[in-house]
Amino acid sequence: MSNNRLLRYSIVAALAGFIFGFDTVVISGANEPIKKLWDTSPLFHGVFIMSMALWGTVAGALIGGIPAERFGRKKTLFWIGVLFAASALGTALAPDPYTFSFFRFVGGLGIGVSSVVAPTYISEISTPATRGRLTAMYQFNIVFGILVAFISNYLLQGVGGDDDWRWMLGVLGIPSLIYTAMVIGVPESPRWLISVKNDLVEAKRVLALIGVEKPEEEISNIIAANASIENNGNHENIFSSKYKKVLWLAFLVAFFNQLSGINFILYYAPEILSKIGLGAKESLANSIAIGGTNLVFTFVGLYLIDRIGRKTLLIIGSLGYIVSLGMVAFAFQSGASAPFLMTFLLLFIASHAIGQGAVIWVFIAEIFPNKVRAIGQSFGASTHWVFAAVITLVTPVFLDEKKGIFKDNPWPIFAFFAFMMVLQLVWALTKMPETKGKSLEELEKKLIG
Repeated sequence: MSNNRLLRYSIVAALAGFIFGFDTVVISGANEPIKKLWDTSPLFHGVFIMSMALWGTVAGALIGGIPAERFGRKKTLFWIGVLFAASALGTALAPDPYTFSFFRFVGGLGIGVSSVVAPTYISEISTPATRGRLTAMYQFNIVFGILVAFISNYLLQGVGGDDDWRWMLGVLGIPSLIYTAMVIGVPESPRWLISVKNDLVEAKRVLALIGVEKPEEEISNIIAANASIENNGNHENIFSSKYKKVLWLAFLVAFFNQLSGINFILYYAPEILSKIGLGAKESLANSIAIGGTNLVFTFVGLYLIDRIGRKTLLIIGSLGYIVSLGMVAFAFQSGASAPFLMTFLLLFIASHAIGQGAVIWVFIAEIFPNKVRAIGQSFGASTHWVFAAVITLVTPVFLDEKKGIFKDNPWPIFAFFAFMMVLQLVWALTKMPETKGKSLEELEKKLIG
């Protein structure tokens, strides 16, 4: 029964990822209609329409650790749902690009905070044996949300005429409200209760609730680990030299995640596919194929992450990235057929789902000590979203059909991403530690000392 509770609480927290994924990609279906409606410049479109949510995400990721530490994981998860619901309604009814951009920014705040708090919460309530796959459920829900957004865009195309994009964006309000209601029923993180509130009675109750056999012993281990950090004079200062190693690990895994080109492809999938001769309806249909592949191979990543480990998955994913991105660049450069290009785009998506997609949120959530986990997660997530925002912002400058630098052939972009994945492979082989099967307190001793 307690294992069922643990799974249920993890799923509820991970549902923030579903809304995150839906909100992130739903803009791909609205991209072209909005561009025609408001007739903005490529730079304005990139900065205010396409990347504004990502700048909100950067802000949310930067500040997300603060309410998570001060008010708790549960309350912060609740307000994430409120932000998502407000964003859905506001963008659907926006009368101009400025109002639209404001509410996309609000949704971005929700995404950014969720990328900090949801993985942190799940990692803190799970066991060493289940932490990888339970935390990776957040990524699974991101991927599921992406697929549902692609399907939703496809089904809603033409509904409401020229205003179909408003329906595409507004429908997100439904899961946002459902998630917000469900969060009310989850308990607070026991590690936050111990490390921040010093509420040992409630922490013991929650630990027993989620199936910890010896809650008193677990509390003693958590207190001892916290005391070890404090005795070394570091307390909550995340940027002290003691945390240098884990800061670099969080930075690089987040940096390489975006330099794979994943958000570039997900955000601009219909536009990229249209460059190989596919019409709008065909492009949206193939976007569903991308989302479906992402979902299937995320299942594979979930199955493997606690079996073969985070490092091995990232190495496998890196190899897949290099091959797939190299062949996509070749396909564009040589004018290969659409099925050839789609095959390697789908291989790229599969490589991401097994590698970076499965690993990033798990890895960042488990390498920081209890005392600074939310702040550390905030650092890693904000790094991820800064690079995501920059890539999304500049893409119209490269892809725009009239003024883009690579408007006729984007092969150099894919070649650049392939090169970056060679660097990721080197890093994973030489510097990335394995974290599977260890308690958070064991990892604290190993990585911090």
